Amino acid sequence: MIYNTEIANNFQSFLSQPNFPCVAAKDVALKENITIMIAEHLACSFNDKAILDFIYDFVLTYRQRHQGFKSAAVIFKGPRDINESEFDTLMWRRLQAFRDLDAQTFSYDARVSADPASSLFSYSLMEEAFFVLALHPFSSRPARRFQYPTLVFNPHEQFVQMKASGTYSKMKVIVRKRDMSYSGSVNPMLKDFGEASEAYQYSGAVYDDAWQCPLKKS
Repeated sequence: MIYNTEIANNFQSFLSQPNFPCVAAKDVALKENITIMIAEHLACSFNDKAILDFIYDFVLTYRQRHQGFKSAAVIFKGPRDINESEFDTLMWRRLQAFRDLDAQTFSYDARVSADPASSLFSYSLMEEAFFVLALHPFSSRPARRFQYPTLVFNPHEQFVQMKASGTYSKMKVIVRKRDMSYSGSVNPMLKDFGEASEAYQYSGAVYDDAWQCPLKKS
């Protein structure tokens, strides 16, 4: 579901940059394994139901897939002039809205924790856990600086399978080395699943020890 092919193409080009750090993201872009929806404004609830339906369609397709890393991206046309703190607030507001709608029909993915403070937390829609990665124009992380606010939903199970196959550790080393070259540093929020809540990694912002994820359990 793409409402603006120019924006979608720009995003795929962004991920396909030769020196882009995340090799998994480069792979989904180059193999066209990323499904993209263009929505209106990150602060607006107008598209919430349509976005949820888009994610549900992605989940159904993902569950039938045989191989390859797959992601779903929701790109918002605005706002494009907010700072990192403002983006962080709006991101969690939208993720909360999606969860509230989803909880009317589906339970939480039982393979992960619904508690954002838990080291086993992962976001859940349609009983499918997701690692959410956000981008916006003014991110403190260069690799997250896309021209539009964007939420990328990566099925958690893919990372579980990569760990089981032994490929995750290799990819992690490669990505962190590339990020050091691309950004000048490694994201200080990076932790492996089970070490700390992955909520710290979603927006790209740097949080202190006093930070509490605003996402409510549902």
